[in-house]
Amino acid sequence: MKRYIFLLSLLASVTVVSAQQLMTSSLYDQHGNLHNPATAGAQKHGVVGASYRKMWDGIDGGPQTTLVFGSGYIKSAKIGIGGYVYNDVTGPTKRTGLQTSYAYHIPLKNGEASFSIGLEARFQQFSIDKVKLQASLGNDPVLAGADNRFKGDAGVGVAYTGKKFQIGASASQLIQTKLDFYSGNLSRTEEARLYRHYYLHSNYIWDVDGNTKIIPNILFIYLPNAPLEFQGGARVEHKEVFWWGLALRARQSWMLSAGVKVHKKFTIGYCFDIFNTPLSVYDKGSNGHELLLRYDFLK
Repeated sequence: MKRYIFLLSLLASVTVVSAQQLMTSSLYDQHGNLHNPATAGAQKHGVVGASYRKMWDGIDGGPQTTLVFGSGYIKSAKIGIGGYVYNDVTGPTKRTGLQTSYAYHIPLKNGEASFSIGLEARFQQFSIDKVKLQASLGNDPVLAGADNRFKGDAGVGVAYTGKKFQIGASASQLIQTKLDFYSGNLSRTEEARLYRHYYLHSNYIWDVDGNTKIIPNILFIYLPNAPLEFQGGARVEHKEVFWWGLALRARQSWMLSAGVKVHKKFTIGYCFDIFNTPLSVYDKGSNGHELLLRYDFLK
């Protein structure tokens, strides 16, 4: 019985030793403040958008994430605000939540750059599908409890944003709130909780010839007791009309992306992931897809 409680605790915490609890994106650098609240308002104009990501498309229960995001900037107060709502489903588990961001921007270099400090508040409902777990867990006492938990947590970040260069660092789920699916009196060796995530990200805009820009970007994600994750690549933009990119998620996948911009305001992007672990091209369903829609409120 203790073995089953241990299994469900690991499932609820998304096996922190090998995976993230918080979703990421192959097109993360176009989502605004997805991983760092300090980047809310960094564009100095309003942004709204949505994305849909599906991994391992040929396998039932593969991860699916739907996200709606937005951010804005109040120039008179030097404040950026932003946030997103999301629905993240993996097999019998589901997370539905809201993240809100507040950032204060300190102008540098006569207003051409800024240093920002950001705070985030995160609220999420974590749910388990008992029907899908019944066959493998049987009469585990956890299944007799509630099938969802509503929890809150917080995060912090800092960022430097210039005309061509940005770098930032952040930490999310600092409180590490307990999920408490099991409330009985049996002893437990593991307990489901929200684990801290640490992020380091950067990008650079290289103006090649006035018409073409190359934008390399990197992202590091670290969880204690888990391997350091790295995602890096570059995007090529031509006349702010269309773009394409190539990136690598270390030990996991290659990513090919492309998109168009309509009147420099409305962006349509797509990314195709080719996984090599834990699935490969020899397995059914080794690919991933992500669709992005974004609108920039530019004059």
